[in-house]
Amino acid sequence: MAKIDLIDNGWVDLVFEGKNQAYGAYQLRKNTGTRNLKALITMFVGFAIIAAIVIAKVSIENYIASQNAAIEADVELQSLAEKKEAKVEKKDEPEVEKVEIERVKSSVAFTVPEIKKDNEVKEEQEMKSQEELQETNTAIGAFNVEGNDETAGEVLKAKEVIAEPEPPKVEETKVFDVVEQMPSFPGGQGALMSWLGSNIKYPVVAEENGVQGRVVCTFVVERDGSITDVKVVRGVDPSLDKEAVRVLKAMPKWIPGKQNGSAVRVKYTVPVTFRLQ
Repeated sequence: MAKIDLIDNGWVDLVFEGKNQAYGAYQLRKNTGTRNLKALITMFVGFAIIAAIVIAKVSIENYIASQNAAIEADVELQSLAEKKEAKVEKKDEPEVEKVEIERVKSSVAFTVPEIKKDNEVKEEQEMKSQEELQETNTAIGAFNVEGNDETAGEVLKAKEVIAEPEPPKVEETKVFDVVEQMPSFPGGQGALMSWLGSNIKYPVVAEENGVQGRVVCTFVVERDGSITDVKVVRGVDPSLDKEAVRVLKAMPKWIPGKQNGSAVRVKYTVPVTFRLQ
């Protein structure tokens, strides 16, 4: 295959040989190489300009980003340094605790008369005579005290601490029928009935014989909410009675009853109804 030369116009003379070359087509084809050369030069120059603009833009953006990063780093380091200085200043400042000093006047302890043997009486417990008390300017108090303010101070007095009465203890083994706060199933009575209805398994024998009715049971709600001592008070059928006891023993822990603010054992009565569909 021959190579294509976009600039060489030799082919034009071959095509228009023996033809009217004054025709406009000849001149148009004759200048095709020049036009192609100009177009190529223009295209390369355009590409060069665009590439230069892109490179310059990227360089400027990278330079601005690096400058901003440097400024942010300086600001961060400066803020960290300020925080450290503030911490150091706080540590250097000792905290001064305000202590209120009680103003007390000097006093001599008043000794209550008590009959004892001489060898059992200590020196500080000896009674002062009326003459000694009149001669001294020291106040009479409950203790021998060396005061710090004889003018505005007060005589130190003995503080009497009144012991609070202990709350009445409730017998741990006693079972109550009625208390201030009765025990309850978590969620209330409606939740109890719903739980019993979804957990009762109707005995096959009673179902086949058409036996139904209400079994009344009692049980004890312990101080921790557990259920103990389940008994049938009024039964219907042995199979129904047995199922009622089983389902009551399987109940979750109740909220215990309380008497005088303490959890106690409480007896509770619940009817379990068996009804055929």
